[in-house]
Amino acid sequence: MEHNIQISIDCADPHTQADWWAETLGWIVEPVDEGFIDKMLAAGYAKESDVTSHNGARVWTGGAAVCRAGELERKDRMRLVFQPVPEPKSVKNRVHLDIHLSGTDKDYAREALVARGARFLYEASQGPLVWYTMTDPEGNEFCIS
Repeated sequence: MEHNIQISIDCADPHTQADWWAETLGWIVEPVDEGFIDKMLAAGYAKESDVTSHNGARVWTGGAAVCRAGELERKDRMRLVFQPVPEPKSVKNRVHLDIHLSGTDKDYAREALVARGARFLYEASQGPLVWYTMTDPEGNEFCIS
């Protein structure tokens, strides 16, 4: 049986995290249909508390998603979904993203990510493979190699 998955990431500010990860991966933030939001509010299926404003647009408070631009219309697209949780991150992630840099120098990528709010934790290696473990602006671990 074949399955499609999306990866959901808990965070405090899903829309800011989606912006950061879209830029990091070269993906896009999935657009929100403000007309649909208005229809759901008018029909009573949503409340004003279900909606917030981000970068001048009305968006759902319940999260945001990113995907590759060319896959936006595909139902089976790869996605990262950012969902709000009330508690702050307190321990090491049990799951993290590994980003393979497709020819970008990892030292350059590390510095660019740090300049955008990431934090470098440590360098590790296994045989000839060397990677950097980092955190995104909310402290979620990821690796670049």
